[in-house]
Parts: sequence; C-alpha cells; structure tokens
Amino acid sequence: MKRFIVFAGKRVLFAVPQLLAVSVMVFFLIRLLPGDPTYMLAGPYATVERIGEVRSSLGLDQPLLTQYAGYLKRTLTGDFGVSWRTSQPVLLDIQQRLPATLELVIGAVVVSVLIGVPLGVAVAVNRGGIADRLVFVYGMLAGSLPDFWIGLLLILVFFFALQWAPPPVGQLDFGVPSPDHITGAYIVDAALSGNWEVFWSAAGNIVLPLATLVIVYMPLVLKTARSSMEEMLDARFMLQAKASGLSRWTQLRYALRNALPPVVTVTGIVCWFLLGGAVLVETIFAWGGLGQYAVESVINSDYAPIQAVVLIMAVFTTLVFLIVDIVYYLLDPRISV
Repeated sequence: MKRFIVFAGKRVLFAVPQLLAVSVMVFFLIRLLPGDPTYMLAGPYATVERIGEVRSSLGLDQPLLTQYAGYLKRTLTGDFGVSWRTSQPVLLDIQQRLPATLELVIGAVVVSVLIGVPLGVAVAVNRGGIADRLVFVYGMLAGSLPDFWIGLLLILVFFFALQWAPPPVGQLDFGVPSPDHITGAYIVDAALSGNWEVFWSAAGNIVLPLATLVIVYMPLVLKTARSSMEEMLDARFMLQAKASGLSRWTQLRYALRNALPPVVTVTGIVCWFLLGGAVLVETIFAWGGLGQYAVESVINSDYAPIQAVVLIMAVFTTLVFLIVDIVYYLLDPRISV
C-alpha cells in the first residue's frame, strides 16, 4: 500500500508543473488571437476615452507579466473572471456546461471500450476471416473521416431522410423541461429523480452525437485491442500454456490480461481526443456543453472563458493519465515507482 501511495503521489507532483506550463502558454497565446474584446464591449461608435476606460476595467492596460500574475492568483482561488459575453462568472458558466460535455465524453469512452475491446479480441482470436477484413476497412475509413462530417451525415440520414432521430437542437426535445438539478447531466438527473419523460428525451437526443464520437474514435481502441491480443497469442508463454494442457478459455484469459496495458493507454488518449472532438460535435448538435462554449468565446474574443476552458481540459487530461498510470500499476505492480 505504501508503495502505491508513493507511486500516485509522484504522479500528482509531476502534474503540477505541467498545469503551470499550460496556464502560461494559454495566457500568452490567447493574446495573439485576432480581435480585441475592448472594441466589442465598448461598441463600434465608442470614443477613444471610452475604449481606454474599458481596457482599464479589464486590466488590459497593465504589463503582460502583471496581468498573468493577477490571473494566476485569481485562478488558484477558483476565480476565473467574468465573461463579458454572458455577463456571468466563468466558473458558473462552466458548472452549467461541464456536465453535458462529461456526459458525452464519458459515454463515448464507455461505449468504445465495451464494443471495441471485445470485438478486437474476437477478431484477434479468429484472424483472417471476414470480420477481420471488415474491421480493418472500418478502422481505415473511420480514422480518416472528420467527426463533424460524420455528425452531419448522421443528421442527414437519421433525421432528415428517415426521421428516426430527434432534431439536433440540444440535449432535450422542444417543450421538455430540464430535470431537477443533481449532477447537471440530464440523463443521470432524470434517472435519479424518476422523471422518465425527460430521461427518454435526453437519451434520444444523445444518440447521434454519441454515435458520431464512437464511430470516429472507437477504431483506436479496437485496433489496439486486436494487435495487442494477437501479439500475446503469438507469445512464447502461450506455447507453454498450450503444452501444459491449459484449456482454451484459460489461455485466452491469460493472454487478455497481458494485452490490456496498451489498451488502457490508448483509452486515455481517446479521452483526450474526445475532448477536442466534442468541440465541433457539440456545435453541430447545439449541445450546450463546454466545447460549444469555448467556440463561442473564441469567436467573440472572450479571454476569460477561453483560458478557463483550456485549463479545465488540461486538468481533465492530467487526471485521465493519472488514472491510466494507476491502472497500469494495478495491472503490473513491477512498474517503477
């Protein structure tokens, strides 16, 4: 147990300078974006004096290092500033939108793992068949198609042509009220409160954006599970297992356990990719999550939300890879502390 605590503690300490570096890069790179929030706030007919007042109120008239020091101090206390576009604290905006993004991303990861890993293992065990060829073609095609194109195609087919799916207007159908706030994720909140009308509306609306992300990003998990399982089945210890007379099921169980570490790593990478993919997918489906919020903030040169969203994504990514390291350690305790 002590060895595990030391292992996890070191990983957490390594994350601190990474997050600090992210905050520095985000703060200074955002200042290079086109557009000036002072002109958008002051209006097109503002005088020079009015523009100067707005710049002073935003703190943009101070040296960059002074601005960054103030930004870092506020961030460490949980103050991400105020969005001039929504006129709300950025932290409140994030609290309202983050659950929708997490619901989409976590759902896509779970579905990708539940389908991709068993399918990859099955193809590896029965390599050379039709399923093997189909999986290969699917992996090549899905990996080369952009997620927003897949999303638009699904809308065209299942909403406009077949009319099987609800319109891409957000997380709920028109006229359906939001469930009682518990976690912020509509499906979870509706299930916990027993509001099944809202539950089925939310479940129906998440199908197409979830399918978009799964179609595009599941091949990473699928191909890794397949190649890792094939490598284990061809390993020398499997020959020993066969020679020892172990059952086929026992052999596959040993092979799968040794094939899992690369799959765990790729699953963490998929989580990272999904955060980026969710930005455009949320915009297409008017999802109202953190990705759509980030896009609108970039378009309007709203500095505070952009900085906060990127930092939140960096924290999420760091946590994901921390979990990956811990799972790796649990699968193979020989990993160095």
